[in-house]
Amino acid sequence: MITFASLKREWLANPRGDILAGIVVALALIPEAIGFSIIAGVDPRVGLYASFSIAVIISLVGGRPGMISAATAAIAVLILPLVRDYGVEYLFAATILMGVLQAIAGFLRLNLLMQYVSRSVITGFVNALAILIFMAQLPELTGVPLLTYILVAAGLAVIYLFPRLTRAVPSPLVAIVLLTVVAFYAGFDVRTVGDMGELPTAFPSFWPPDVPFTLETLKIIFPYSLTMAAVGLLKSMMTAQIVDDLTDTPSDKQREMKGQGIANFVTGFFGGMGGCAMIGQSVINVKSGGSTRLSTFVSGVFLLFLLLVLGPVVAIIPMAALVAVMIMVSIGTFSWRSIRDIRHHPWQSSVVMLATVLITVWTHDLAQGVLAGVILSGLFFASKVKRLFTVATDLSADGRSRTYRIAGQVFFASSERFVDAFDFKEVLDRVVIDVSQAHFWDISAVGTLDKAILKFRREGIEVEVIGLNEASASMVDRFAIHDKPGAEAALGGH
Repeated sequence: MITFASLKREWLANPRGDILAGIVVALALIPEAIGFSIIAGVDPRVGLYASFSIAVIISLVGGRPGMISAATAAIAVLILPLVRDYGVEYLFAATILMGVLQAIAGFLRLNLLMQYVSRSVITGFVNALAILIFMAQLPELTGVPLLTYILVAAGLAVIYLFPRLTRAVPSPLVAIVLLTVVAFYAGFDVRTVGDMGELPTAFPSFWPPDVPFTLETLKIIFPYSLTMAAVGLLKSMMTAQIVDDLTDTPSDKQREMKGQGIANFVTGFFGGMGGCAMIGQSVINVKSGGSTRLSTFVSGVFLLFLLLVLGPVVAIIPMAALVAVMIMVSIGTFSWRSIRDIRHHPWQSSVVMLATVLITVWTHDLAQGVLAGVILSGLFFASKVKRLFTVATDLSADGRSRTYRIAGQVFFASSERFVDAFDFKEVLDRVVIDVSQAHFWDISAVGTLDKAILKFRREGIEVEVIGLNEASASMVDRFAIHDKPGAEAALGGH
């Protein structure tokens, strides 16, 4: 329930710090929004409008105060084929559908699925994103004059050295300003932002995309929208967790998913590309003193102000400056520690991380890489749990009764070992299966218990199961057949 106290806490708890932080973030958003537009193959207005729209809307409806959402490379790298093959209007339609899918995911509480994404998958996701961002810069570095490489190198030098003087102004913005001034007054013949397309000169209009509203259009955009939605939500949930940790405050992940959907849905009508939470800008916001929704709102509004007032200046920015910024983003995004950790982490974790990276880079699809990583993590986990399964046995003094003591997790991966642990040909009168140290997880586990009991009975041996915990007993009561009529016939049917 929204109350005055909650509104004050989420909007006015730190107005001065939030306004200043929002201005800094807006300045940092300009080069990246333009750079991401270039990656996506669209003119800069698409990324800039998107960054304005998403930032403002998510400040109102999102679930993580202080987190910055805008146009991002994670989405930009996915939509290039759609724009190239069908045009930018199909991108707007895909963005609207992306928002719908994300809102549905929020209502279905799919945010809970994040608990199944391992740290190795997240690391692989981040590393693959960094590589894709760098690869997207290669066209701007191929077949260009030597002057372009000099400007890129100069831009990187400013980006990394300027923070030693002061951190009051984002160094990427300083690099862009310096390179723009030098290139303009020296008359360098290099590609500029203005060469890539027209910049905004007016407030974005709200209008539906100019595409046929047909099943054929849906078939074209749905795969892109689904991938954009999945990648956007995954990155947003990861970023929300990072901001949670930085601020030591909780956030409503389900509301954030719905908010991301609403923001992207509206942005498509404003002529913007899809977006999601931004790790770099969110950290900048927090470190600059932003902590509430006001900082996110200010970043979006001030961004539009800069564009409408300073549009002609933005147009003369050399592309080399943006390439330098994007290379910095890729270097900063990559988890360099993960390379060193390969030697120390379990080999399974390293395989999951590397597989996520390789599949993502090979397919240019972050969703496929994450899915592969999650599946591998599940397989390795099942294998590890299976190995924790043990069986000990004791024969009675008279040699007529044997007790099997089962310890560990009994599920589909360990069920075969469960059955193999018993000697069905041993001449006995009675067998006790003690499962007080075990847990039955699924119907495969219950089925193997049935199989063992019925095989012993077929040999004329009395069987008693003891020690079932409450959850396991409930599973056995519901799905076991050994205590039901016709059990022997059912076993024979197998």
